[in-house]
Amino acid sequence: MFKTLKEDLKVVFERDPAVRSVFEIIFCYPGFHAMIFYRMAHALWQRKFYFLGRFVSHIGRFLTGIEIHPGAQIGRGFFIDHGMGVVIGETAEIGENCTLYHGVTLGGTSWAKEKRHPTLGNNIVVGSGAKILGPFSLGDGSKVGSNSVVVKEVPENATVVGVPGRVVVSGEKTSGFDLEHAKLPDPVAKAVSCMMDQIRSLEGQVKELTKEQQRLKTELAQHEQQEHQEAS
Repeated sequence: MFKTLKEDLKVVFERDPAVRSVFEIIFCYPGFHAMIFYRMAHALWQRKFYFLGRFVSHIGRFLTGIEIHPGAQIGRGFFIDHGMGVVIGETAEIGENCTLYHGVTLGGTSWAKEKRHPTLGNNIVVGSGAKILGPFSLGDGSKVGSNSVVVKEVPENATVVGVPGRVVVSGEKTSGFDLEHAKLPDPVAKAVSCMMDQIRSLEGQVKELTKEQQRLKTELAQHEQQEHQEAS
């Protein structure tokens, strides 16, 4: 238990530049508190004390604003930054060294008693307000931009943004855990930029065709005038 708590403290120091002391984490970090409640609730859940597991989980939700179902599977090195509004469903699975920002939902899209929540691989970062909905997987090293809504499989080392989420970067492995929100690609802006480039290209072609048309009209008028003079 003490080894696990020590790992949790280390993770906060690694990924939150605002932290100043161990006491600050112990008394002021809801993500740290939520993981303590989750581990107690999860231990009860595994021993089939389902009501007690849910009750402990509910107390944790009341105190931290973070709802983690005791049936969820969470790996080592998990970090919730700020955390208010985070929801992790019963059949969700989270790998090692993953980071969630506030307002993230790992939700389901079915009422059936089956696997209905997402599976996150290792070293994944999910930006604030993002919703990942459904029983699919996010590959190792992938990133999800803020307020994105992801409803289908994400490959390894991919970056997903938008509603619905679209892969805008694929296969580019990056180091570290921080999600550079200001540097995320904008697929809509890229599409508009491509359209503008195409429009400028077409405008240039139209101008060239117009010049050629005027030249041909002038030559035709000169030729008709010359024929008229010869006929006179």
